[in-house]
Amino acid sequence: MVSHERGSGVTGRVLAVGLGAAVAAWILTWGARRYALSHAVIDVPNPRSSHQVPTPRGGGLAIVAAFLCGMLGLRIAGLVPADLTFALGAGGALVALVGWQDDRGEVPARWRLAAHLVAAAWTVWWLGGMPTLVIGAGTVHLGLGGAVLAILTITWAINLYNFMDGIDGIAAGEALMAAGVAAVLLAPRDPPLALLAALVAGSAAGFLPGNWAPARIFMGDVGSGFLGYLFGALALAGERSGALPAVLWILLLGVFFMDATITLVTRMARGERWYAAHRSHAYQRSVQRGWSHARVTGCTLVLTALLGLLAWRCVADPRRVPLALAAATVMLAALYGWIVTRWGRKAGRA
Repeated sequence: MVSHERGSGVTGRVLAVGLGAAVAAWILTWGARRYALSHAVIDVPNPRSSHQVPTPRGGGLAIVAAFLCGMLGLRIAGLVPADLTFALGAGGALVALVGWQDDRGEVPARWRLAAHLVAAAWTVWWLGGMPTLVIGAGTVHLGLGGAVLAILTITWAINLYNFMDGIDGIAAGEALMAAGVAAVLLAPRDPPLALLAALVAGSAAGFLPGNWAPARIFMGDVGSGFLGYLFGALALAGERSGALPAVLWILLLGVFFMDATITLVTRMARGERWYAAHRSHAYQRSVQRGWSHARVTGCTLVLTALLGLLAWRCVADPRRVPLALAAATVMLAALYGWIVTRWGRKAGRA
């Protein structure tokens, strides 16, 4: 445990970093919007879209810039170690670059996937792999297989976050809530990781006003892929340090992980092109059946807050982790099943 004085100092620093990132991202978001409008980087509605008005996209550049510049400043101040800076800096920049190119003109799926795998491998290499996985009070020894698992998990995090960025405010709101909770949990245990989580939360918070329904700008692949990458990388870093194990990061992001994973598996089982645009996610079905973007996003944030409480209890007593994971899985799977059953499978194909 840290002393009260030191703990207060860390908390104040985390809050200051988050606030600074929010202000920077807010300013940069409107600059990104002006750029998108002047260079015709516009998301035009189609039958698979959840919006009805052409909207500028690529606003996630503000999140990328706020985070990377903030992390560089923390590194210069000696508050973040070099391995984390190199891992997240280069890996995140690659994911953002590919996402930005895709926002401006479609990049073939195989090249996007290749870039994501390279970024994930770079991160895993810099952070020393994942030889063990902590699950509650137990430890699973993975050896080299852990590195492969970590690469695949980060790659999936990048893509699932992209899949879940389909209505106003949901991706930025989830990042703000999940990273904010993580920063609070990490502050007394791993200050450098807490500062990075605060950067994520602050950057998302600064972007959110422009993206809340009705959105005036979308984050695009440059932002959604970058956020997914950061969560995957921070989960690995938290696992390595022991401050916040990877399974608790998955718990925090349980709404996104459950919706994206069940939808992907279902589409693959039906023989559908899983990588093609669709509206089969639970959050998309909810909008199709009359819920507003703000209502669906708000419900997502409430669920994430509840998962955050579970994560907090697990940090206090790791023996609760298996039960918490089981409870969250049952709750979210039941909710997904209720949405599909109530509103029908045909809605997702509209």
